[in-house]
Amino acid sequence: MGKKSEERKMVERLKDSPAYRVAYKDLDFLDSGYARPIRLQAELMKPEITFRVNNVRSTIVVFGGTRIMEPFKARRKVRQLESRFKKHPEDKALKKELAIARRILDKSRYYDEAREFARIVSIECQQQTQHDFVIVTGGGPGIMEAANRGAFETNSKSIGLNITLPAEQEPNPYITPSLCLHFHYFAVRKMHFLLRAKALVAFPGGFGTLDELFEALTLIQTRKIWKRPIILFGEEYWRNVIDFDFLVKEGTIDEEDLELFVYADKAIDAWNYIKYFYKAAENNKP
Repeated sequence: MGKKSEERKMVERLKDSPAYRVAYKDLDFLDSGYARPIRLQAELMKPEITFRVNNVRSTIVVFGGTRIMEPFKARRKVRQLESRFKKHPEDKALKKELAIARRILDKSRYYDEAREFARIVSIECQQQTQHDFVIVTGGGPGIMEAANRGAFETNSKSIGLNITLPAEQEPNPYITPSLCLHFHYFAVRKMHFLLRAKALVAFPGGFGTLDELFEALTLIQTRKIWKRPIILFGEEYWRNVIDFDFLVKEGTIDEEDLELFVYADKAIDAWNYIKYFYKAAENNKP
């Protein structure tokens, strides 16, 4: 074997080495711990550019439980469980599952309200070229699906900010394709929920809903972001979940902190409050 041939092979080995890859094409490097700042920056930039390209100027965030399904599906599940329970009335686990299904059925009305809220907002606010008060959700099922669906049914844009989870969450089918985004980092996703948000509407939900709600309340309370409407949809549910008055009595929050949010039980009432909030703010300008 000649010297040139051996040198050629040596050069090819060098070029095949992972170290020789161009950094931005090196997926192993980009997926490493060292490149985390780059990934964070990319997750911040891509949605920002996406929103600008789609002329999304402002949003309304809708949070809520993934397990709250539309009424006919909730009724069907209850009937199926009732049928099974009749055959196995001694089954305690089945009895508990049936009780929870009935509670979910009771809350299924919120699916319709979220859908109606998004429909009302989208009809009134979205235009051909500029898009204001665009509905944004976490992109998943339940209340998120209902809100994206309400916008979809008016031929309006809506956003879904999906997240990588251990049990992969499929995006619901009603999100505008060009506004269906996928995140790895919760922190960056949270930032994009709030960057353009003119209001937040929290429907009944679990840990994820509580997390997003309390983060927004904390940021407003500490004046890290400007005050905007926060609406707790389903007053009975929220008063049972969180005793805000108790927090005031205990001195852990101020009484004025109760003014950071309002309750609503109807879609039109939630939307009217948001409009009232901004009309009052406009009238109070110096």
